[in-house]
Amino acid sequence: MKPSFIQHVKDQWSTLPPVAHADLTGKVVVVIGANVGLGFEASKHFARMNPGKLILACRSKEKGDAALAQIKQETGCTTAEVWIIDLSSFASVISFADRLETECGRLDILVENAAIAVGNVVFTADNWESALQTNVLSGTLLALLLLPRMLETAEKHNTTPRLAVVTSGLHYSVSFDEKFVKEPNFLRRYAHKDFRRPGTMDVREYSETKLLNVLFARALSDRLHGKPVIVNSLDPGFCYSSLRRHTTGFKTLMYKTMECALARTSEEGSRQIVFAAIGDEENKNELRGAYLTMSKVQEPSDWVIGEDGQRAQNKIWNEFIEELSEVEPRVQQIVQNYLTEPFI
Repeated sequence: MKPSFIQHVKDQWSTLPPVAHADLTGKVVVVIGANVGLGFEASKHFARMNPGKLILACRSKEKGDAALAQIKQETGCTTAEVWIIDLSSFASVISFADRLETECGRLDILVENAAIAVGNVVFTADNWESALQTNVLSGTLLALLLLPRMLETAEKHNTTPRLAVVTSGLHYSVSFDEKFVKEPNFLRRYAHKDFRRPGTMDVREYSETKLLNVLFARALSDRLHGKPVIVNSLDPGFCYSSLRRHTTGFKTLMYKTMECALARTSEEGSRQIVFAAIGDEENKNELRGAYLTMSKVQEPSDWVIGEDGQRAQNKIWNEFIEELSEVEPRVQQIVQNYLTEPFI
């Protein structure tokens, strides 16, 4: 259920629970988008928990190295590394996954945090609209490619790895028209160069990518059927963010005003990432497929949990697999070997 405006304001002004803590000795943690904002602050929290390896996954080596130096200085962590990943390139995502398979014998926590908000339709070299590929498709591809390593980690080390997908409360404000979803090749019609027309982008399109994040996390969790990997999505709340750097004119003034009145710091928002990744260990099974905010499980939108949303979720999942299997055939093999269709 969508929170009321008053509830939203109340939540934004509420004192948040302190950051969750766990002993990460020997464990491998990956944070996508670790050089700035929420990802950077979450990485600092993880760095203070003695991780076996903390991988700061960034698009820019220069910015990643600067973040690494600051994390080392502030936390004393000596096990953090910068790895390069460009979510606007499927080849980069596959290369990152292959490197992890080669160099890391385990994967305990994967935080999918990176996102962009753009003002105009721009297509990647893979012919997808850039926000859809960066915010949704590449994260989906990475999660699927790394799933076998996470399941292997669970079996070998008697632990429960987690995949935390950063989404947004903005998903409450959007849905997909059932007729549009039912059409063949929904994803391509929505965001592929063959169908998508050039033009401007606004908050609605960004919100739709966040809705797709929620649907993906729920769909993947449904197909794991209680296997020892927890998948969830989380809302860090409205925070000060560089995501809004592309806005101009009145929108810039509007967002600045909203930030002054309501925004959390990046550190406060990052606590939700950490909670999704390590929190509430005693009741961890309640976090499977859950949507988290304010360090607790909250119901996602009525559309998501309703019949239309469930049908859309299954249809979009199938299209994710179809499209990404063309990019990397291992995706289809992973789905067949490790996942099971949900009982409907």
